[in-house]
Amino acid sequence: MGGWVDLSKDINMIAYLSGPIENAHNDGADWRNEITEWLQTKLNHKVFNPVIENKSIIEHHNASDFRLMKKTNPSEYKKIIRKIIKVDLEAVVDKSDYLIVKWDESVFRGGGTHGEVTIAYWLGKPVFLVNKLPINDISSWIFSCSEHIFDNFEDLKKKLEELYC
Repeated sequence: MGGWVDLSKDINMIAYLSGPIENAHNDGADWRNEITEWLQTKLNHKVFNPVIENKSIIEHHNASDFRLMKKTNPSEYKKIIRKIIKVDLEAVVDKSDYLIVKWDESVFRGGGTHGEVTIAYWLGKPVFLVNKLPINDISSWIFSCSEHIFDNFEDLKKKLEELYC
C-alpha cells in the first residue's frame, strides 16, 4: 500500500503530509505519525505519508546505503529520487485534497516541500502550514502560497475541526 495510510472505511478527504524528510530528524516521521492518528480519530481523513512511500521505493531498489549513493553512485541515486519525486507530486496533484506542512529549519536544505506547496497552491488546494521559525524566515512565496499559518499543531487541529467536522 506504500505511503497511503488507510484510516477508515468511509474516507471524506485526503491530506498530503508535506515537510522536510532528507534533513529532518527521523526523516520527519514522528510528526507525521502523530497527525495521522489524529486525522483518523477526529476527522476520518485518509493520509498520504511520503516518508512511508519513500522507504518503500528505497527498499525496492535494495539501497541500504541510500544517502551515500549521492556520492558513490549518483546516476542510480538520481533515478531513485526521480521516482520519489514522481510519486510525491502525483499524490499532491491527483490524490490529495489539502496539504499539512511542517516548516522548520531543515526545510532550507531541501526542495521538495517548496515544490509541493507551490503546486498545491497553483491547483487551489488549501495549504495548512505549521511554522516553527520566526515569521521573517518564511519566504514571501511560501507565506503567500499558504492558506493558513499556525505556530503549533494544536492550533492547526482546531482549524481543521472547524473546517471539516
